Amino acid sequence: MARFTQSTCLTPLALAAVLLLSGCASFSQDGRLRTVSTLADVRTGAPAALAGEGGEEKLAALLAQPLDADSAVRIALMNNHGMKVALAELGASEADLVQAGRLRNPGLSFGRSHGSHGNEIDRGVSFDLAGLLTMPMRLNIERGRFEQAKLQAASSAVQLAADTRRAYFNAVAAVQTEQFMQRALLSAEAGAELATRLRQAGNWSRLDQARQQVFYADAVSDLARARHQALVTREHLTRLLGLWGKQTSFTLPPRLPDLPAQAAEAGNIEAQAMEQRLDVQSAKLDAHATASALGLSKVTGFVNVLDVGYTNKSSSEAPRENGYEVSLELPLFDWGSARNAKAQALYEQSLQRTAGTAVRARSEVREAYSSYRTAYDLARHYRDEVVPLRKTISHEVLLRYNGMLASVFELLADAREQVASVNGAIETQRDFWIAQTTLQSAINGSGPAEKE
Repeated sequence: MARFTQSTCLTPLALAAVLLLSGCASFSQDGRLRTVSTLADVRTGAPAALAGEGGEEKLAALLAQPLDADSAVRIALMNNHGMKVALAELGASEADLVQAGRLRNPGLSFGRSHGSHGNEIDRGVSFDLAGLLTMPMRLNIERGRFEQAKLQAASSAVQLAADTRRAYFNAVAAVQTEQFMQRALLSAEAGAELATRLRQAGNWSRLDQARQQVFYADAVSDLARARHQALVTREHLTRLLGLWGKQTSFTLPPRLPDLPAQAAEAGNIEAQAMEQRLDVQSAKLDAHATASALGLSKVTGFVNVLDVGYTNKSSSEAPRENGYEVSLELPLFDWGSARNAKAQALYEQSLQRTAGTAVRARSEVREAYSSYRTAYDLARHYRDEVVPLRKTISHEVLLRYNGMLASVFELLADAREQVASVNGAIETQRDFWIAQTTLQSAINGSGPAEKE
Protein backbone atom coordinates (compact mmCIF):
# COMPACT_ATOMS: atom_id res chain seq x y z
CA MET A 1 0.00 0.00 0.00
CA ALA A 2 1.47 3.33 -1.06
CA ARG A 3 0.60 6.50 0.88
CA PHE A 4 0.71 10.10 -0.41
CA THR A 5 0.55 13.14 1.86
CA GLN A 6 0.03 16.81 1.19
CA SER A 7 0.09 19.79 3.56
CA THR A 8 -3.20 21.32 2.28
CA CYS A 9 -5.92 21.16 4.95
CA LEU A 10 -9.27 19.39 4.38
CA THR A 11 -11.62 21.64 6.35
CA PRO A 12 -14.16 20.28 8.82
CA LEU A 13 -16.90 21.97 6.74
CA ALA A 14 -16.01 19.82 3.73
CA LEU A 15 -15.96 16.70 5.88
CA ALA A 16 -19.40 17.59 7.26
CA ALA A 17 -20.72 17.91 3.69
CA VAL A 18 -19.47 14.41 2.94
CA LEU A 19 -21.31 13.06 5.97
CA LEU A 20 -24.57 14.79 5.02
CA LEU A 21 -24.52 13.20 1.57
CA SER A 22 -24.72 9.76 3.13
CA GLY A 23 -27.88 10.46 5.15
CA CYS A 24 -30.37 10.88 2.29
CA ALA A 25 -31.66 7.27 2.15
CA SER A 26 -34.53 6.23 4.42
CA PHE A 27 -37.08 3.44 4.90
CA SER A 28 -40.63 3.61 3.57
CA GLN A 29 -43.50 3.67 6.04
CA ASP A 30 -45.13 0.44 4.87
CA GLY A 31 -42.13 -1.44 3.48
CA ARG A 32 -43.61 -1.02 -0.02
CA LEU A 33 -46.54 -3.31 0.86
CA ARG A 34 -48.94 -1.06 -1.01
CA THR A 35 -46.89 -1.41 -4.19
CA VAL A 36 -46.82 -5.19 -3.87
CA SER A 37 -50.55 -5.25 -3.10
CA THR A 38 -51.25 -3.28 -6.27
CA LEU A 39 -49.20 -5.71 -8.36
CA ALA A 40 -50.92 -8.71 -6.78
CA ASP A 41 -54.50 -7.42 -6.72
CA VAL A 42 -54.84 -7.08 -10.49
CA ARG A 43 -53.50 -10.61 -10.94
CA THR A 44 -55.26 -12.57 -8.21
CA GLY A 45 -58.81 -11.44 -8.98
CA ALA A 46 -59.48 -10.98 -5.26
CA PRO A 47 -58.20 -7.67 -3.82
CA ALA A 48 -56.96 -8.43 -0.34
CA ALA A 49 -54.71 -7.22 2.43
CA LEU A 50 -51.29 -8.84 2.37
CA ALA A 51 -49.74 -10.35 5.47
CA GLY A 52 -49.30 -7.65 8.06
CA GLU A 53 -52.16 -5.51 6.71
CA GLY A 54 -55.09 -7.59 7.94
CA GLY A 55 -56.49 -8.10 11.40
CA GLU A 56 -58.17 -10.73 13.52
CA GLU A 57 -61.58 -9.11 13.03
CA LYS A 58 -61.34 -9.26 9.25
CA LEU A 59 -60.16 -12.87 9.40
CA ALA A 60 -63.00 -13.83 11.74
CA ALA A 61 -65.55 -12.16 9.46
CA LEU A 62 -64.33 -14.14 6.47
CA LEU A 63 -64.37 -17.42 8.39
CA ALA A 64 -67.87 -16.81 9.71
CA GLN A 65 -69.37 -17.42 6.26
CA PRO A 66 -69.04 -20.45 3.95
CA LEU A 67 -65.86 -19.90 1.98
CA ASP A 68 -65.85 -19.14 -1.72
CA ALA A 69 -62.70 -19.09 -3.84
CA ASP A 70 -62.16 -15.32 -3.45
CA SER A 71 -62.54 -15.31 0.32
CA ALA A 72 -60.13 -18.25 0.57
CA VAL A 73 -57.56 -16.25 -1.40
CA ARG A 74 -58.06 -13.22 0.87
CA ILE A 75 -57.45 -15.31 3.96
CA ALA A 76 -54.34 -16.93 2.49
CA LEU A 77 -52.79 -13.61 1.48
CA MET A 78 -53.23 -12.11 4.92
CA ASN A 79 -52.53 -15.20 7.02
CA ASN A 80 -50.17 -17.58 5.16
CA HIS A 81 -46.80 -17.82 6.90
CA GLY A 82 -44.90 -18.38 3.67
CA MET A 83 -46.31 -15.07 2.42
CA LYS A 84 -45.04 -13.40 5.58
CA VAL A 85 -41.58 -14.84 4.88
CA ALA A 86 -41.65 -13.36 1.36
CA LEU A 87 -42.59 -9.95 2.73
CA ALA A 88 -39.78 -10.17 5.29
CA GLU A 89 -37.37 -10.76 2.40
CA LEU A 90 -38.75 -7.62 0.81
CA GLY A 91 -37.92 -5.73 4.00
CA ALA A 92 -34.36 -7.07 3.89
CA SER A 93 -34.01 -5.89 0.28
CA GLU A 94 -35.21 -2.42 1.23
CA ALA A 95 -32.61 -2.37 3.99
CA ASP A 96 -29.91 -3.12 1.39
CA LEU A 97 -31.19 -0.22 -0.72
CA VAL A 98 -31.06 2.15 2.24
CA GLN A 99 -27.59 0.90 3.16
CA ALA A 100 -26.36 1.56 -0.38
CA GLY A 101 -27.26 5.23 0.11
CA ARG A 102 -25.12 5.60 3.21
CA LEU A 103 -21.37 5.92 3.55
CA ARG A 104 -19.32 3.74 5.80
CA ASN A 105 -18.67 5.22 9.19
CA PRO A 106 -15.51 7.38 9.34
CA GLY A 107 -12.37 5.96 10.86
CA LEU A 108 -10.62 7.65 13.73
CA SER A 109 -6.95 7.00 14.53
CA PHE A 110 -4.89 8.22 17.48
CA GLY A 111 -1.27 7.50 18.31
CA ARG A 112 1.23 8.66 20.87
CA SER A 113 4.97 8.03 20.87
CA HIS A 114 7.86 9.08 23.11
CA GLY A 115 11.42 9.48 21.94
CA SER A 116 14.54 11.54 22.25
CA HIS A 117 12.75 14.51 20.67
CA GLY A 118 9.89 14.45 23.14
CA ASN A 119 6.29 13.22 22.89
CA GLU A 120 4.51 12.97 19.50
CA ILE A 121 0.76 12.59 19.01
CA ASP A 122 -0.83 11.56 15.68
CA ARG A 123 -4.54 12.09 15.06
CA GLY A 124 -6.46 11.09 11.92
CA VAL A 125 -10.02 10.90 10.53
CA SER A 126 -10.62 8.93 7.31
CA PHE A 127 -13.64 8.70 5.03
CA ASP A 128 -14.63 6.28 2.25
CA LEU A 129 -14.16 8.56 -0.75
CA ALA A 130 -14.55 5.68 -3.23
CA GLY A 131 -17.87 4.81 -1.64
CA LEU A 132 -19.04 8.38 -2.08
CA LEU A 133 -17.99 8.49 -5.75
CA THR A 134 -19.65 5.17 -6.58
CA MET A 135 -22.74 5.73 -4.46
CA PRO A 136 -25.01 6.68 -7.42
CA MET A 137 -24.09 3.46 -9.23
CA ARG A 138 -24.55 1.33 -6.14
CA LEU A 139 -27.91 2.96 -5.51
CA ASN A 140 -29.03 2.17 -9.04
CA ILE A 141 -27.98 -1.45 -8.62
CA GLU A 142 -29.74 -1.88 -5.28
CA ARG A 143 -32.79 -0.03 -6.58
CA GLY A 144 -33.02 -2.57 -9.40
CA ARG A 145 -32.64 -5.41 -6.92
CA PHE A 146 -35.34 -3.90 -4.74
CA GLU A 147 -37.66 -3.72 -7.75
CA GLN A 148 -36.92 -7.40 -8.32
CA ALA A 149 -37.71 -8.12 -4.67
CA LYS A 150 -41.06 -6.37 -5.03
CA LEU A 151 -41.83 -8.43 -8.12
CA GLN A 152 -40.77 -11.58 -6.29
CA ALA A 153 -43.05 -10.75 -3.36
CA ALA A 154 -45.92 -10.04 -5.75
CA SER A 155 -45.14 -13.28 -7.59
CA SER A 156 -45.30 -15.17 -4.29
CA ALA A 157 -48.71 -13.60 -3.63
CA VAL A 158 -50.00 -14.52 -7.09
CA GLN A 159 -48.65 -18.06 -6.78
CA LEU A 160 -50.21 -18.43 -3.33
CA ALA A 161 -53.54 -17.21 -4.70
CA ALA A 162 -53.41 -19.78 -7.53
CA ASP A 163 -52.40 -22.60 -5.18
CA THR A 164 -55.22 -21.63 -2.82
CA ARG A 165 -57.81 -21.63 -5.60
CA ARG A 166 -56.69 -25.07 -6.77
CA ALA A 167 -56.78 -26.40 -3.23
CA TYR A 168 -60.22 -24.84 -2.70
CA PHE A 169 -61.74 -26.46 -5.78
CA ASN A 170 -60.17 -29.81 -4.87
CA ALA A 171 -61.61 -29.57 -1.36
CA VAL A 172 -65.13 -28.62 -2.50
CA ALA A 173 -65.12 -31.36 -5.13
CA ALA A 174 -64.07 -33.86 -2.45
CA VAL A 175 -66.96 -32.71 -0.24
CA GLN A 176 -69.39 -33.11 -3.15
CA THR A 177 -68.03 -36.58 -3.96
CA GLU A 178 -68.25 -37.68 -0.33
CA GLN A 179 -71.90 -36.59 -0.14
CA PHE A 180 -72.74 -38.49 -3.33
CA MET A 181 -70.94 -41.60 -2.15
CA GLN A 182 -72.98 -41.51 1.05
CA ARG A 183 -76.16 -41.59 -1.03
CA ALA A 184 -74.69 -44.32 -3.25
CA LEU A 185 -73.93 -46.38 -0.16
CA LEU A 186 -77.53 -46.12 1.02
CA SER A 187 -78.71 -47.29 -2.38
CA ALA A 188 -76.20 -50.16 -2.41
CA GLU A 189 -77.18 -51.16 1.11
CA ALA A 190 -80.86 -51.27 0.14
CA GLY A 191 -79.98 -53.33 -2.95
CA ALA A 192 -77.91 -55.75 -0.89
CA GLU A 193 -80.74 -56.22 1.59
CA LEU A 194 -83.23 -56.77 -1.22
CA ALA A 195 -80.91 -59.29 -2.84
CA THR A 196 -80.63 -61.19 0.43
CA ARG A 197 -84.41 -61.38 0.79
CA LEU A 198 -84.88 -62.48 -2.81
CA ARG A 199 -82.23 -65.10 -2.34
CA GLN A 200 -83.95 -66.36 0.78
CA ALA A 201 -87.26 -66.48 -1.09
CA GLY A 202 -85.63 -68.49 -3.85
CA ASN A 203 -86.16 -65.80 -6.49
CA TRP A 204 -82.49 -65.00 -7.00
CA SER A 205 -79.48 -67.10 -7.71
CA ARG A 206 -76.37 -67.10 -5.58
CA LEU A 207 -74.52 -65.36 -8.42
CA ASP A 208 -77.00 -62.46 -8.59
CA GLN A 209 -76.87 -61.98 -4.83
CA ALA A 210 -73.05 -61.99 -4.85
CA ARG A 211 -73.00 -59.32 -7.54
CA GLN A 212 -75.20 -57.04 -5.46
CA GLN A 213 -73.21 -57.76 -2.32
CA VAL A 214 -69.93 -56.84 -4.00
CA PHE A 215 -71.50 -53.59 -5.22
CA TYR A 216 -72.33 -52.79 -1.60
CA ALA A 217 -68.81 -53.77 -0.46
CA ASP A 218 -67.30 -51.53 -3.13
CA ALA A 219 -69.57 -48.66 -2.04
CA VAL A 220 -68.31 -49.01 1.53
CA SER A 221 -64.69 -48.83 0.32
CA ASP A 222 -65.41 -45.92 -2.01
CA LEU A 223 -67.04 -43.93 0.76
CA ALA A 224 -64.06 -44.51 3.06
CA ARG A 225 -61.68 -43.31 0.36
CA ALA A 226 -63.92 -40.31 -0.38
CA ARG A 227 -63.98 -39.33 3.30
CA HIS A 228 -60.20 -39.56 3.52
CA GLN A 229 -59.78 -37.55 0.32
CA ALA A 230 -62.11 -34.87 1.70
CA LEU A 231 -59.91 -34.70 4.81
CA VAL A 232 -56.67 -34.57 2.80
CA THR A 233 -57.85 -31.79 0.50
CA ARG A 234 -59.31 -29.80 3.38
CA GLU A 235 -56.06 -30.02 5.34
CA HIS A 236 -54.11 -28.91 2.28
CA LEU A 237 -56.37 -25.88 2.03
CA THR A 238 -56.04 -25.28 5.77
CA ARG A 239 -52.25 -25.15 5.50
CA LEU A 240 -52.39 -22.63 2.68
CA LEU A 241 -54.82 -20.50 4.67
CA GLY A 242 -52.50 -20.60 7.67
CA LEU A 243 -55.31 -21.62 10.03
CA TRP A 244 -55.12 -23.55 13.29
CA GLY A 245 -57.19 -24.31 16.38
CA LYS A 246 -60.82 -23.24 16.19
CA GLN A 247 -60.12 -21.51 12.88
CA THR A 248 -59.96 -24.90 11.15
CA SER A 249 -63.74 -25.35 11.55
CA PHE A 250 -64.45 -23.18 8.49
CA THR A 251 -67.35 -24.17 6.26
CA LEU A 252 -67.11 -25.17 2.60
CA PRO A 253 -70.06 -25.09 0.17
CA PRO A 254 -71.68 -28.44 -0.68
CA ARG A 255 -70.96 -28.26 -4.42
CA LEU A 256 -68.72 -26.64 -7.02
CA PRO A 257 -69.71 -23.44 -8.83
CA ASP A 258 -71.61 -23.84 -12.08
CA LEU A 259 -69.77 -23.67 -15.37
CA PRO A 260 -69.70 -20.29 -17.13
CA ALA A 261 -72.03 -19.89 -20.10
CA GLN A 262 -69.13 -19.81 -22.54
CA ALA A 263 -65.41 -20.53 -22.50
CA ALA A 264 -63.02 -17.61 -22.84
CA GLU A 265 -61.38 -17.19 -26.24
CA ALA A 266 -57.62 -17.43 -26.55
CA GLY A 267 -57.21 -13.95 -28.03
CA ASN A 268 -53.73 -12.51 -27.54
CA ILE A 269 -52.84 -14.46 -24.41
CA GLU A 270 -49.16 -14.73 -25.40
CA ALA A 271 -48.85 -10.95 -25.63
CA GLN A 272 -50.65 -10.62 -22.30
CA ALA A 273 -48.22 -13.04 -20.71
CA MET A 274 -45.22 -11.10 -22.02
CA GLU A 275 -46.64 -7.90 -20.55
CA GLN A 276 -48.08 -9.18 -17.28
CA ARG A 277 -46.08 -12.21 -16.14
CA LEU A 278 -44.00 -11.32 -13.13
CA ASP A 279 -41.20 -13.76 -13.88
CA VAL A 280 -40.71 -12.11 -17.29
CA GLN A 281 -40.58 -8.67 -15.68
CA SER A 282 -38.18 -9.95 -13.04
CA ALA A 283 -35.87 -11.44 -15.67
CA LYS A 284 -35.78 -8.11 -17.51
CA LEU A 285 -34.90 -6.26 -14.31
CA ASP A 286 -32.19 -8.81 -13.58
CA ALA A 287 -30.63 -8.11 -16.98
CA HIS A 288 -30.69 -4.35 -16.30
CA ALA A 289 -29.23 -4.83 -12.84
CA THR A 290 -26.45 -7.02 -14.19
CA ALA A 291 -25.66 -4.40 -16.82
CA SER A 292 -25.40 -1.78 -14.09
CA ALA A 293 -23.11 -4.05 -12.12
CA LEU A 294 -20.92 -4.48 -15.22
CA GLY A 295 -20.58 -0.71 -15.51
CA LEU A 296 -19.61 -0.45 -11.86
CA SER A 297 -17.03 -3.18 -12.25
CA LYS A 298 -15.36 -1.28 -15.09
CA VAL A 299 -15.28 1.96 -13.13
CA THR A 300 -13.64 0.40 -10.10
CA GLY A 301 -11.36 -1.90 -12.05
CA PHE A 302 -8.22 0.13 -11.38
CA VAL A 303 -8.96 1.87 -8.10
CA ASN A 304 -11.03 -0.32 -5.81
CA VAL A 305 -9.85 1.06 -2.47
CA LEU A 306 -9.77 4.81 -2.07
CA ASP A 307 -9.86 6.54 1.29
CA VAL A 308 -9.50 10.20 2.13
CA GLY A 309 -8.74 11.47 5.61
CA TYR A 310 -7.86 14.46 7.75
CA THR A 311 -4.60 14.25 9.71
CA ASN A 312 -3.29 16.20 12.63
CA LYS A 313 0.14 15.75 14.16
CA SER A 314 1.71 17.47 17.11
CA SER A 315 4.70 16.95 19.33
CA SER A 316 5.86 18.46 22.57
CA GLU A 317 8.83 20.22 20.89
CA ALA A 318 7.30 21.41 17.56
CA PRO A 319 4.23 23.32 16.35
CA ARG A 320 1.10 21.32 15.35
CA GLU A 321 1.03 20.11 11.73
CA ASN A 322 -2.23 19.78 9.73
CA GLY A 323 -2.95 18.22 6.35
CA TYR A 324 -4.66 15.30 4.66
CA GLU A 325 -3.70 11.93 3.29
CA VAL A 326 -5.03 9.70 0.53
CA SER A 327 -4.37 5.97 0.29
CA LEU A 328 -5.07 3.70 -2.66
CA GLU A 329 -4.15 0.33 -4.09
CA LEU A 330 -1.67 0.31 -6.97
CA PRO A 331 -2.77 -2.08 -9.77
CA LEU A 332 0.57 -3.86 -10.02
CA PHE A 333 -0.73 -7.43 -10.04
CA ASP A 334 -4.51 -7.31 -10.50
CA TRP A 335 -5.77 -4.95 -13.24
CA GLY A 336 -9.38 -6.11 -12.90
CA SER A 337 -9.57 -7.97 -16.23
CA ALA A 338 -10.79 -11.19 -14.65
CA ARG A 339 -13.47 -9.34 -12.69
CA ASN A 340 -14.67 -7.54 -15.82
CA ALA A 341 -14.73 -10.78 -17.81
CA LYS A 342 -16.85 -12.39 -15.10
CA ALA A 343 -19.25 -9.43 -15.13
CA GLN A 344 -19.59 -9.68 -18.91
CA ALA A 345 -20.28 -13.41 -18.65
CA LEU A 346 -22.90 -12.81 -15.96
CA TYR A 347 -24.58 -10.20 -18.14
CA GLU A 348 -24.71 -12.62 -21.09
CA GLN A 349 -26.11 -15.23 -18.72
CA SER A 350 -28.89 -12.88 -17.59
CA LEU A 351 -29.80 -12.07 -21.20
CA GLN A 352 -30.09 -15.74 -22.11
CA ARG A 353 -32.09 -16.39 -18.93
CA THR A 354 -34.52 -13.63 -19.91
CA ALA A 355 -34.93 -15.08 -23.40
CA GLY A 356 -35.46 -18.55 -21.94
CA THR A 357 -38.07 -17.22 -19.52
CA ALA A 358 -39.98 -15.62 -22.41
CA VAL A 359 -39.91 -18.84 -24.46
CA ARG A 360 -41.11 -20.88 -21.49
CA ALA A 361 -43.87 -18.37 -20.69
CA ARG A 362 -45.25 -18.47 -24.24
CA SER A 363 -45.25 -22.26 -24.25
CA GLU A 364 -46.86 -22.53 -20.81
CA VAL A 365 -49.69 -20.16 -21.69
CA ARG A 366 -50.49 -22.07 -24.90
CA GLU A 367 -50.48 -25.37 -23.00
CA ALA A 368 -52.61 -23.89 -20.20
CA TYR A 369 -55.21 -22.61 -22.64
CA SER A 370 -55.44 -26.00 -24.34
CA SER A 371 -55.98 -27.63 -20.95
CA TYR A 372 -58.58 -24.99 -20.04
CA ARG A 373 -60.56 -25.39 -23.26
CA THR A 374 -60.43 -29.19 -23.11
CA ALA A 375 -61.58 -29.20 -19.49
CA TYR A 376 -64.44 -26.84 -20.33
CA ASP A 377 -65.59 -28.95 -23.26
CA LEU A 378 -65.47 -32.15 -21.19
CA ALA A 379 -67.31 -30.59 -18.24
CA ARG A 380 -69.98 -29.19 -20.57
CA HIS A 381 -70.24 -32.58 -22.30
CA TYR A 382 -70.97 -34.27 -18.98
CA ARG A 383 -73.38 -31.50 -17.98
CA ASP A 384 -75.31 -31.36 -21.26
CA GLU A 385 -75.01 -34.93 -22.53
CA VAL A 386 -73.88 -37.62 -20.11
CA VAL A 387 -75.77 -36.56 -16.96
CA PRO A 388 -79.09 -35.81 -18.76
CA LEU A 389 -78.88 -39.13 -20.59
CA ARG A 390 -78.14 -40.95 -17.35
CA LYS A 391 -81.17 -39.28 -15.73
CA THR A 392 -83.32 -40.25 -18.70
CA ILE A 393 -82.17 -43.85 -18.50
CA SER A 394 -82.81 -44.01 -14.76
CA HIS A 395 -86.25 -42.51 -15.17
CA GLU A 396 -87.17 -44.93 -17.95
CA VAL A 397 -85.86 -47.94 -16.05
CA LEU A 398 -87.88 -46.92 -13.00
CA LEU A 399 -91.02 -46.51 -15.12
CA ARG A 400 -90.48 -49.91 -16.69
CA TYR A 401 -89.89 -51.46 -13.29
CA ASN A 402 -93.07 -49.90 -11.89
CA GLY A 403 -94.95 -51.20 -14.94
CA MET A 404 -93.42 -54.64 -14.45
CA LEU A 405 -91.61 -54.33 -17.77
CA ALA A 406 -88.17 -54.39 -16.19
CA SER A 407 -86.77 -56.60 -13.49
CA VAL A 408 -85.11 -55.56 -10.29
CA PHE A 409 -81.86 -56.67 -11.89
CA GLU A 410 -82.01 -53.78 -14.35
CA LEU A 411 -82.94 -51.30 -11.63
CA LEU A 412 -79.96 -52.26 -9.49
CA ALA A 413 -77.60 -52.37 -12.46
CA ASP A 414 -78.67 -48.83 -13.39
CA ALA A 415 -77.87 -47.65 -9.85
CA ARG A 416 -74.34 -49.03 -10.21
CA GLU A 417 -73.82 -47.25 -13.52
CA GLN A 418 -75.00 -43.92 -12.09
CA VAL A 419 -72.07 -43.83 -9.66
CA ALA A 420 -69.43 -43.67 -12.38
CA SER A 421 -71.32 -41.03 -14.38
CA VAL A 422 -71.91 -38.69 -11.45
CA ASN A 423 -68.35 -39.01 -10.19
CA GLY A 424 -67.11 -38.28 -13.71
CA ALA A 425 -69.26 -35.15 -13.85
CA ILE A 426 -67.87 -33.89 -10.53
CA GLU A 427 -64.29 -34.56 -11.61
CA THR A 428 -64.63 -32.78 -14.96
CA GLN A 429 -66.25 -29.76 -13.30
CA ARG A 430 -63.42 -29.65 -10.76
CA ASP A 431 -60.82 -30.01 -13.50
CA PHE A 432 -62.31 -27.05 -15.35
CA TRP A 433 -62.00 -24.67 -12.41
CA ILE A 434 -58.45 -25.85 -11.74
CA ALA A 435 -57.56 -25.42 -15.43
CA GLN A 436 -58.99 -21.90 -15.38
CA THR A 437 -56.85 -21.08 -12.34
CA THR A 438 -53.76 -22.50 -14.06
CA LEU A 439 -54.46 -20.45 -17.19
CA GLN A 440 -54.73 -17.22 -15.19
CA SER A 441 -51.51 -18.09 -13.38
CA ALA A 442 -49.76 -18.73 -16.70
CA ILE A 443 -50.86 -15.30 -17.97
CA ASN A 444 -50.44 -13.19 -14.84
CA GLY A 445 -48.12 -14.98 -12.48
CA SER A 446 -45.05 -17.10 -12.92
CA GLY A 447 -46.44 -20.19 -14.56
CA PRO A 448 -47.91 -23.40 -13.15
CA ALA A 449 -47.15 -24.31 -9.56
CA GLU A 450 -45.32 -27.38 -8.37
CA LYS A 451 -47.50 -30.05 -6.83
CA GLU A 452 -47.30 -30.41 -3.09
